[in-house]
Formats: sequence, structure tokens, C-alpha cells
Amino acid sequence: MTEPADDGTSSLTWFLRGTTHLFSLPALVLMTAQVGFAALAREAGFDVWQSMFLNVAIWALPSQVVFVGFVGSGASLATIMLAVALSGVRFMPMVMSWSPVVRAPNTPRWQLYFLSWFVAITAWVFAMAKLPRLYRRARIPFFAGFAMGLTFSNMAVVGIAHTMLGEFPAVVAAALIFLTPNYFIMALWGSARASADKIALGTGLVLGPLCATVVPGADLLVAGLVGGTFAYIVQRIISARRSV
Repeated sequence: MTEPADDGTSSLTWFLRGTTHLFSLPALVLMTAQVGFAALAREAGFDVWQSMFLNVAIWALPSQVVFVGFVGSGASLATIMLAVALSGVRFMPMVMSWSPVVRAPNTPRWQLYFLSWFVAITAWVFAMAKLPRLYRRARIPFFAGFAMGLTFSNMAVVGIAHTMLGEFPAVVAAALIFLTPNYFIMALWGSARASADKIALGTGLVLGPLCATVVPGADLLVAGLVGGTFAYIVQRIISARRSV
């Protein structure tokens, strides 16, 4: 795709244009899922300020759910740190592919380091779809407007939802907890391209309840490692047979 010519529009204007995409369907779906996270955090004993802080300090939603789930299950600090770290490893290839798209020849490194914090699935997909259509100077502020706006909008949603959940009947609050896993399942299945991705997801759905009974302190970690390893082996076997 040919890069368009610079039309002289200010960085602030591009930043504000980025924020207008907060009303897009992917952003609104993510904000809706944050209602489920607020219910989950409240159920685990986190107050509204702690829940809002987690929403910004731990990025992104899967890692937040892992953190809250492990803390709620009474897991050790080392287990929690390892699980959250492993959950965030998937962002490394995203940042590596995002960086050459967003930066201009004179982009300061600190801007890339700072904005890389906001790179998650929703923001990454947005960047890959929208930024190549813009000239280089517009990409940093445009992405910053969307990604930072999305983050702080989610934080506000969590705060409002956490507060309002106290006014809801218990059955409604419990039902809202399922918004988050349903969002994950649909998003992961829809974005799966390789057979291993779908195998890992299906295996995890089966192993999750089993591991919660057998190893309740490390159920997510064990289910993820076993399910992911199994999916990788099956994918290798399938690829080897196809190549014969």
C-alpha cells in the first residue's frame, strides 16, 4: 500500500481522530467485557479502586482475569507472577510487528516504549488495519488517541460497573461474571487461524474444570501448559503427515 502524502494536519487533531474510534464495535465489545471483569474482581474481594488500578496496571484483560482468579484461589505470589507473566508473553510478537508500522524515522524511542504498554489484541488489530493508510507522522498520535482512550474508558467502565453491581440482585451480578469468559472464547475462536489454536482452546475448556478440582491453586497455569503442549504436538503430527 502506498503511503499517503502528509497534509499538515496537527498531531492533536490526529490524536482526537483516534479517540473517535472508541465507538467502534471491537472497542465497545471490550468495554462490555470489562463489566464481567468488574463482577469477577468484586466477587474476589477487590474494592473499586483496586479493580480500577488493576485495569491499568495489568494489561490486558486476560492477564487481569488470571491475576484476580489466582489471588481469589489463594495461590502463592510466585505462582501469580509466573501465570501473569506467561499470559503477557503473547504480546511480544505483537509489539515487534506493531513497532515498524507505527514509528516514523524521527520517532523518539520513549514514545514507542510508552505506547507499547497499550498494545493488546484490540489495539493491535486496530493498528494493523488503520495505520498503514496514514502517513508516518500521523500514526503515533492516531494510535495514542485510540489506545490510551480505550484503556482509560475501560477503567471508567470497571469503576462504574463495580459500584453499580452492589445495587443489582445477586443472580444478575453472578450472570455478569460470565461476560468475560464468553468474550474470550468468542474472540479467541474467531481469531484462530491454525488448527493448534482451536485444539488448544478446546483442550483448555475440558481441562479447566478438571484442573480446578485436582490442582485448585494452579488450575489455569496447568490447564494452559498441558493444553498448549498437547495442541502443539497434535499440530506437529498433522503437519508431518501432510508433508509425507
